[in-house]
Amino acid sequence: MLKYIQNKQARIVNSISVSFIREQYIKKLVSKNRLVALIGQRGVGKTTLLLQYLKQNYTITEYLYFSADDTYIINSSLYDIVEEFVKLGGKVVAIDEIHKYHNWANEIKTIYDSFPDLIIRLSGSSMLNILNEKFDLSRRLVISYVKPLSFREFLNLYADIKLPILSIQDILTNHNDISTKLALENPKLYKYFLIYLKIGYYPFFLEDEEEYKNKLFNASKKIINEDIPSLNKIDYIHLSTFKKIIAKIVFAKVPYKLNISALSQEFGISHPTLQVYIEILHNSKLIQAIKKYSKSISKKPQKLLLGNTNLLYTFADEFGVEVDIGNVREIFFASCFEDIYYSDIGDFRVDDYIFEIGGKNKTFKQIKDVANSYLVIDVDYSIEKNKIPLWMFGFLY
Repeated sequence: MLKYIQNKQARIVNSISVSFIREQYIKKLVSKNRLVALIGQRGVGKTTLLLQYLKQNYTITEYLYFSADDTYIINSSLYDIVEEFVKLGGKVVAIDEIHKYHNWANEIKTIYDSFPDLIIRLSGSSMLNILNEKFDLSRRLVISYVKPLSFREFLNLYADIKLPILSIQDILTNHNDISTKLALENPKLYKYFLIYLKIGYYPFFLEDEEEYKNKLFNASKKIINEDIPSLNKIDYIHLSTFKKIIAKIVFAKVPYKLNISALSQEFGISHPTLQVYIEILHNSKLIQAIKKYSKSISKKPQKLLLGNTNLLYTFADEFGVEVDIGNVREIFFASCFEDIYYSDIGDFRVDDYIFEIGGKNKTFKQIKDVANSYLVIDVDYSIEKNKIPLWMFGFLY
């Protein structure tokens, strides 16, 4: 078994490129923590990160890499494989798609406790599964969530344009100078932004742009049909409700204003059940459930958006729905932040800042005289104070 794994890993690692590396996640992997797991949506590049980490930091005899869904592995004992490797002087084990292995958390816990000098690195596409099992590995497992590519990262990978990260303060304070400089130095920047909105969040666009939407749709179906029922004990017949929620968001064409009572009645389920289903979709990153900002923030989301603009274009194609550009802009902006709220004034609130989103002709009318307010407009660059090009928020990481 060990020989099979090592022969296979040699071929895989040798083929991996290190020309584009997402350093923020490599830093997590090279940390002193013995047990680190990368989680994230299918296709965000977790496997590539694991392989780059191994290739850059160890010789081929020091590490063991395999995927838990390998047909030769899935019915074997992880402990037995690792024990044999450690006896030969192995230092680090990296296991991909760990959630595919039955009772994986107990096996990893036993391996962790049995081999105190061993470094363990994991990845899993079923974020819901990994997060749930984290409780069984408390005090041991460090989780790093791998985000989809930012626009800045997409530029690097797609067009070999390397540009620095911008902090939110950089954007708010120096948007005129920065946007003008970057747009004039990179004349195709805005053109690339439009491409990114359709096919740029997941690095598998490198394989085949034409098949990108099909791959993303299939990955989304796996989340609904496999990940969600396996963890939440939901019968297959009830999975249609998750699909109906997504369809509601897509057919709305604008950010979907949520009415829990009306929607639960339409779907024939209770209020609490609908809220749980929405939370599951939000945690899976298929949708963004955004709450309204107030002094006492409600637990109920006010509006629902798709998780990112690529998902919107993909589901819209599948359902035969025309995409509204205003919806695209709001989904992109919301996807750039972890903590974001809807606001009665403007469109969104992030920390103490108010943002109104629109096209190039959008005015300050709706946020006139509002402190800490900004107009976020869909243009290549801006020379007006407090008017920020939308694409700049794709430089936050």
